[in-house]
Amino acid sequence: MTPREHLQLAYELAFFPPRLDGFWSRLRNGGTVSEEEAKALDIAALLHLALPEDYPSQRALERLALYQAKSRAYGNPAFIRNIRKHLNRPALAETAVPSRLVRDIALPPLARRFGKWHETKQPRI
Repeated sequence: MTPREHLQLAYELAFFPPRLDGFWSRLRNGGTVSEEEAKALDIAALLHLALPEDYPSQRALERLALYQAKSRAYGNPAFIRNIRKHLNRPALAETAVPSRLVRDIALPPLARRFGKWHETKQPRI
């Protein structure tokens, strides 16, 4: 997995409910998690911390703030904390999102139909 794909996975785990739900379903059904996926979950937890004072791009910071605000409605931060606890991951030492993680990453379009989450077939931005 390239560093870009790893960061994309972390953003999806942090802010895209179907991806996090699929991750948890796999764990709940006895599946295993690779160390790379566990580290992506750690990064997902970091993405929910306070916004950094220094950042590479205003647009990326605004997108991250929007993702953080919208994901609170789905309970993603608490869900990620609980999954990390289930996996016995160490506590986070940081208090703010590291500026290296503030990137303008687009998430897949999200739709809800018949009570189930699914990814729409629209192209990514």
